[in-house]
Amino acid sequence: MASCPRNSPAAAADSRRPSGSPAGARPRSPSRWLPLLWLLVVVLLAACSRAPAEQRLRETIAAMQAAAEAGDTGDFLDGVSPEFSGNSGQYDRRRLHAMLRAIALRHRDLGVTLGPLDITMHGEDRATVQVDAIVTGGSGGLLPDSGRHLRIDSGWRQEDGDWRCITATWLE
Repeated sequence: MASCPRNSPAAAADSRRPSGSPAGARPRSPSRWLPLLWLLVVVLLAACSRAPAEQRLRETIAAMQAAAEAGDTGDFLDGVSPEFSGNSGQYDRRRLHAMLRAIALRHRDLGVTLGPLDITMHGEDRATVQVDAIVTGGSGGLLPDSGRHLRIDSGWRQEDGDWRCITATWLE
């Protein structure tokens, strides 16, 4: 078996050849991977782009639902505008906060189940949402102590880039 001197061109070609490659095989060209690299860049840029307005609104409502179930009125109110008006002026943001705190104190376990959200976008910064909700409260037992079905009609707008509820009507 003939061997190549270390500094010969043949030895250099052998050192570039991946192990297990047949003799004479050319190393892979980086240009073959260029389309895949571009695809990866496009996917990463798309993942970093801002979600559409309706998707961000859905995320805000989901966060408010989770906050309500956790009894965290502060996080719930992050989605409520300072100019909020509920049930034809019966509730402002302060009164809504007081009502939510009373419910959280009364029930150790809260449950909020939302039906499908019926969202109507009015441009990119305003929307209306209609949803049916089942709200339950309990003291830790297997079954909830109380429950209500609510029909909620709400108006939303973007304030400083975040969706905030500006008006809501809830009926049993």
